[in-house]
Amino acid sequence: MALLNFLGAIQQVTGSCYLIETYDKKKILLECGMEQGGDNDHHEEHDNAKRSAFTFNPEHIDAVVISHAHIDHSGMLPRLVAEGFRGPIYATDATCELMELMLLDSAHIQEKDTEWENRWRARRGKRPIKPMYVSEDAARVLKLRRPIDYETHTEVVPGVTVAFHDAGHIIGSAIVELKFTEPNDSVRTLVFSGDLGSTCSPLMKAPSTLKHADLLLLESTYGDRDHRCNEDTLDELVAILEQAHKDGGNVMIPAFSVGRTQDILFHLGRFYQEGRLPQHTVYLDSPMAIRANDIYYRHREDFDEHNRSMLIKHNIHNVDDWLPILKITPSPEESMAINKVKSGAIIVAGSGMCNGGRIIHHFKHNLWRKDCHIIFTGFQARGTNGRAIVDGAKTVRVFKEDIMVGAQVHTLGGFSAHAGQSQLINWASQFENRPELYLIHGELDKMEILQSEFKKRLDWDVNIPELGDRIAL
Repeated sequence: MALLNFLGAIQQVTGSCYLIETYDKKKILLECGMEQGGDNDHHEEHDNAKRSAFTFNPEHIDAVVISHAHIDHSGMLPRLVAEGFRGPIYATDATCELMELMLLDSAHIQEKDTEWENRWRARRGKRPIKPMYVSEDAARVLKLRRPIDYETHTEVVPGVTVAFHDAGHIIGSAIVELKFTEPNDSVRTLVFSGDLGSTCSPLMKAPSTLKHADLLLLESTYGDRDHRCNEDTLDELVAILEQAHKDGGNVMIPAFSVGRTQDILFHLGRFYQEGRLPQHTVYLDSPMAIRANDIYYRHREDFDEHNRSMLIKHNIHNVDDWLPILKITPSPEESMAINKVKSGAIIVAGSGMCNGGRIIHHFKHNLWRKDCHIIFTGFQARGTNGRAIVDGAKTVRVFKEDIMVGAQVHTLGGFSAHAGQSQLINWASQFENRPELYLIHGELDKMEILQSEFKKRLDWDVNIPELGDRIAL
């Protein structure tokens, strides 16, 4: 009998991680995500150690399965390798490509943040700290990748196969189907939704539907609500951009480099083509997003059929063709030059939750200005600068400096790459049997609302696990 251990993204949104032990003692790690959020302005030794530690021995893991490349699902892989993991890492082809981009970037951030922190510590006579992992660890992860096509069953350990189905969240994202063959030849099926996409992404297909599972792990990021109609959200975005143009300041859009940025640029391109974009320049100030654009357009056969046809019709091969006023700024010097632009610019920069990346440098020049606007288009986890601003903070702390929030703040939920409440329930209702259902990857209050909706709409009793819970398949 296989056992499932709930180790991460339990009653919270980040740090996705589940350990499966098969009947013959093989160990499969489903997801290896980093916890995001918390106070990033200090790194006490115990915090660093806590965030680095695993509750299992990485040397004993036989295989890893990753649903998609976002850091909260894959970001601890370099640490796993640093602590002794040597097995294969299974993911889709596009996810394998994106992991190279994201893990090397994450390692670079770990190194730079630690270097910055240790300079500050040295001046105060404090002990230096070590990064969670380094670039060499990330490079070793890349050698272990095993890309698998969608809808292909592959044996990951004896008696266990994996198949990936399009989750419609970001390019390469997958619903994970694991089949366990027991000694008596009975087969048990675990389905993990991964992050389910919504109808809000113009580039992604709708999530695949599955018909059978014995155990279902369902994300619940937006278990408490449905997203607004996409066209309403786009009209609101156009209105914000027009108001920002009248106010004479800049627009900041913190965006996740993989997924959200590509959606935002697609919509801005459409506004430009329709003559509805008043700003003179769109800056893409994220080296990772710039490289992710190439991966996206290389895999455009996986795009939504309608919008892919529109791109083909206009002979669009990359985002520059679609949005001619786009200026990419890969180097630090090009990024810093944006500081001289005082009006008429849209600055799309990482990170999406404003706890790092180039967006926080732009805060120093724009966040305090009342003629500027900041637009949030993605989920903001508790403990992040983005969540603080959305919740009405008067100041945020950036590089050990308090910066006033003077800019006009907008939150556009309709851009979410996560399914809303009704979509989650409708997707789960496609299973012809009624699998045992556990809600993961959501904040507790949202999980409880979704739990009650399952009961009310489908008379389906669903479970909310506690961190560390262990169940039989």
